Amino acid sequence: MSKNHVFNTSLVWNGANGTGTTSYTAYSRNHTISGNGKPGIPGSSDPVFRGDGSRYNPEELLIASLSSCHMLWYLHLCSEAGVIVTAYTDNATGTMSEDNTGNGRFTEVTLNPVVTVKEKTMEAKALELHHKAHEKCFIANSCNFPVLHKPTVSTEA
Repeated sequence: MSKNHVFNTSLVWNGANGTGTTSYTAYSRNHTISGNGKPGIPGSSDPVFRGDGSRYNPEELLIASLSSCHMLWYLHLCSEAGVIVTAYTDNATGTMSEDNTGNGRFTEVTLNPVVTVKEKTMEAKALELHHKAHEKCFIANSCNFPVLHKPTVSTEA
């Protein structure tokens, strides 16, 4: 039996600058994303698209969602398999291509998780579980582009 889960967020644009969208250059791309009483996430577009580089853009948030979903599944699977993870970082990258009409799409995202495990005997299983985490990741399963993985696993010093 399948289950449906519903998620909600709120977005408030705060970039009218007193003139609204009277021209392409008149308004700010700044906005705030929030949900269910959680702290707001400052959003904008990328500076290439006249945005504020000190705020998160949708492209970064997509990559972060993939990275976070993979990590959460990975930690879950490690806990079930007896693999003790003591540290996890990921410096993920994504490539978006824009055509000559201004339409764009992601062509791939690469996750680069660096995992530390408690014992040397856990390293092989720790590497193997990245594949299973990818299969389980809700966000990756929703994408129409490749989500690649280049994990590194080492033992706690």
